[in-house]
Amino acid sequence: MAKLVRIVIQLPVELKEKLDALKQQGYTTSGFIRATLERELNKLDVRQDPTVRKAVTK
Repeated sequence: MAKLVRIVIQLPVELKEKLDALKQQGYTTSGFIRATLERELNKLDVRQDPTVRKAVTK
């Protein structure tokens, strides 16, 4: 697995409550957010022109 970094975000209470409710279905908040980000970012990669790549700063 790649090295993980921590990010901190602020959410409206309503979104946090929805994330908390996912725990009853066996999800962790981090796992759900990671999976959602990966899925959405992969959609963007498919739509990008392969000849134009943005630099990624690490």
